[in-house]
Amino acid sequence: MVKPKIILIVTYYWPPAGGPGVQRWLKFVKYLPQFGWKPVVFIPENPNYPLEDKSLCKDVSKDLTIIKNKIWEPYKIAEKLNKRNKKFKAGQFDIGQNQSWKSKLSIWMRGNFFIPDARVFWVKPSVRVIREYLRENAIDALVTTGPPHSVHLIGLALKKEFPNLKWIADFRDPWTEISYYQYLKLTKWADRKHRRLEHKVFSEADITLATSYTDADKFKAKGANAVCITNGFDEAEMFAWSASINEKFCLSYIGVLEQLRNPEVLWETLSEIIKENPDFQKDFQLKFAGRVDDTILDKLSQSNLKENILNLGYISHNEALVEMKKSAVLLLTNFPQLSSKGIIPGKLFEYLATGKTILSFGPKDADVQRILEETHAGKHFGYNEKTELKAFLIKAYGKWKNNEHTLLSKNTMQFSRLNLTKRLSEVLSGLLNKN
Repeated sequence: MVKPKIILIVTYYWPPAGGPGVQRWLKFVKYLPQFGWKPVVFIPENPNYPLEDKSLCKDVSKDLTIIKNKIWEPYKIAEKLNKRNKKFKAGQFDIGQNQSWKSKLSIWMRGNFFIPDARVFWVKPSVRVIREYLRENAIDALVTTGPPHSVHLIGLALKKEFPNLKWIADFRDPWTEISYYQYLKLTKWADRKHRRLEHKVFSEADITLATSYTDADKFKAKGANAVCITNGFDEAEMFAWSASINEKFCLSYIGVLEQLRNPEVLWETLSEIIKENPDFQKDFQLKFAGRVDDTILDKLSQSNLKENILNLGYISHNEALVEMKKSAVLLLTNFPQLSSKGIIPGKLFEYLATGKTILSFGPKDADVQRILEETHAGKHFGYNEKTELKAFLIKAYGKWKNNEHTLLSKNTMQFSRLNLTKRLSEVLSGLLNKN
């Protein structure tokens, strides 16, 4: 019997953490043993997660080796300054006129005092613990996955001490290219430090993983040996959950919706259709399942959409899958800036697996648009394409009215977690075979 290769994964997010950030490596860890790899996971002992979803714990094998190390985070202090600072833990904050002076001060402190982020205090203690582990245990590869990007500084320090260590830096989101980076109120000194650390990670990591095609190209331009492995859907999980058809023409948003990705053009267009079409008003339902910014909800409650809104709040991942399948159209939003075209929200792939029509907003020529066109699963719009959007919604409503059902695209299975893990194992094996 061939002895499995050992891969040590350093991650902040792990069950019972909720949200899409935890699922990428949770699923890789689930399927890696099928390809000859034995995972070991290093996580914080006392994390301050913005969301929790205990249903994800079912995917954690009882045989998995998990190493925990205490972490100190300043978010509790920030929350005492301003309750709205709870958003920081999830990479969100108020913008524009919604910013109070307390929010402005907290954002400035977050960007300039905690570089690259407020989990940076976990770096040195973790390096000490992992250093001892590496001296006593042979591993074949080390993975650090961020955000928080401070986790990559753990890999950077260990690579310096163990030059032969094969290190994979996984970027679920970009660092200095992330859309909210420009809102961090950085001093020139802080900006230079962020970029210097990012460059060091790119240049020292043996492989940098990106979750989108555009991000991989951007990372390569900055000196990284970048490979794209997108997020995906768990085939066994998706097809195990059935759901009855909703009696309403239901447009659903599943997940976190913040101010920077608020599709105001959609709300305006839906309001117009409701005024013009009494049947649409009677049949339509706008459903939210997740965390929606209070500012967005307040404005919607003052519009003529208010009677058509169903806000479920945060629900478990399993419940979210059921709600996806009960919907007619699934909504996806991205930041409007061209620099964000490489962001592919993780829920896109679960949306794809439902076979339901996908409505996406974001910059032109985005990676999401490329995937939707490949799979024929939906339509991607800019935030100012109101006429085209209205026609799309009316057509989708007509199909629902006529009981026309969409089918799973033939191109969708490339995004199954099993196939993506196979791709990861090939990348890892290629790295080891370089010796």
